[in-house]
Amino acid sequence: MWMVIRLKELRQKRDLTQEELGKIVGVSRQTINYIERGKYKPTVLLALKIAKVLSCRVEDIFELEEGDWK
Repeated sequence: MWMVIRLKELRQKRDLTQEELGKIVGVSRQTINYIERGKYKPTVLLALKIAKVLSCRVEDIFELEEGDWK
């Protein structure tokens, strides 16, 4: 299971609303909200798109929970 760690913080540093980020990456504001709240696990493609927009690595936004990589 993915654990969202910094999406909201990184998005806000770029002065982007959830709606703006969603439009750029092709999803709804609600999807961004769900990702930020840990209620939705993004696809690898979506995670890569978000990271590119935020000028960071996927690992800077998401990390695996401890028991998920065994």
